[in-house]
Amino acid sequence: MGAVRKVASYLGLDRVEHYDDSYDYGEDVEHVEGEDWESASERAARRWRSVIEPSRIVMLTPRKYNDAPTIGRHFREGQTVIMDVNGMSTAEATRMVDFAAGLAYGCDGRIERIAEKVFLLAPADVEVTTA
Repeated sequence: MGAVRKVASYLGLDRVEHYDDSYDYGEDVEHVEGEDWESASERAARRWRSVIEPSRIVMLTPRKYNDAPTIGRHFREGQTVIMDVNGMSTAEATRMVDFAAGLAYGCDGRIERIAEKVFLLAPADVEVTTA
């Protein structure tokens, strides 16, 4: 018996339980179709890839608020983002930081100011420490 099977047996994961009754999902189950839908297995695979692949830090210098989707895409892909808003007007920089803070909060990540008008957006699985 291999090590993995021994561990599975120890944890009680080697036994398969069979149920006599089938579950009726009824009509209240919503069927989602389309290109934007992502299955649970695809989400799990993406998360697993982000765990086993080396971390990536992306440095972005947005020039206008319309660059926000690029920041959001990198962050939602699990990448740590350093965002430098020094090249933006104060009003647009404020909007961008508000967007980034909402993005970090909504994705269970965090945002840290690391310099004047430079911010670090860290996904939930990235630990940020200061020395």
